[in-house]
Amino acid sequence: MQKKNKINAENITNQIVNWLKKYAENAKVNGFVIGISGGVDSAVTSTLCALTGLKVLCVEMPIHQDEKQINRGKEHIDQLKKRFENVSSVEINLTQTFDVFQNSVPKSDDVAKYNLALANSRARLRMTTLYYLAGIEGLLVAGTGNKVEDFGVGFFTKYGDGGVDLSPIADLMKSEVYQLGQYLEIPDSIQNAAPTDGLFGDERTDEDQLGASYDELEEAMLATEEGKTEIDFHGRTQEVFKIYKRLNTINQHKMNPIPVCRIKH
Repeated sequence: MQKKNKINAENITNQIVNWLKKYAENAKVNGFVIGISGGVDSAVTSTLCALTGLKVLCVEMPIHQDEKQINRGKEHIDQLKKRFENVSSVEINLTQTFDVFQNSVPKSDDVAKYNLALANSRARLRMTTLYYLAGIEGLLVAGTGNKVEDFGVGFFTKYGDGGVDLSPIADLMKSEVYQLGQYLEIPDSIQNAAPTDGLFGDERTDEDQLGASYDELEEAMLATEEGKTEIDFHGRTQEVFKIYKRLNTINQHKMNPIPVCRIKH
């Protein structure tokens, strides 16, 4: 495996913060609203938004959530509010809302598809909540996806956590997000936790779902950008490359613009 490049965290932080501030000022909004998951991506994104000096609303939206994820999110929010006067928070428990939805829609005999559809529905309920808050507070919804998730394997929910106004860290690899997290003094509990989307209400990790770690997928993404193919690898590296290519292919519908039927007049 290639050695990870060390980033200039201060320079990248300044770039993103200035970009966020300029975008918000041009959009004539008050600041940003962010869903806090207890993971490093949302912790880094919310800290970057806080550094703009503009209003930042951190939102917890548990749905049958694992207690450890909730605790990590609360720890981060508490720390952020102590560091920045422009940060506020709200907890909106969507468990009952989700249960009503689940009991209202038809079930499926295909358990895997049924569970995945429900998991994606959780993300879409959260997106709806964030946009409600954005509307009444005059805020932009800040996305928390990184480069591997958003443009590599498409590991996000379409119109869920993928439904945002702007994406501050989507040009950073996961390893770079962790480096930025260290620079921004994100709590150790978050930096050391295994990444998880938290959409299934259990302890399954992103690696459990993807079949490879972010470090492995990052290497496969870089190899693809260099024009390498499956025959350039062997063993586990080749297996991961196949996983990356499969996910990248089947999730293109998330990464590309919505197709429009162009009418000839």
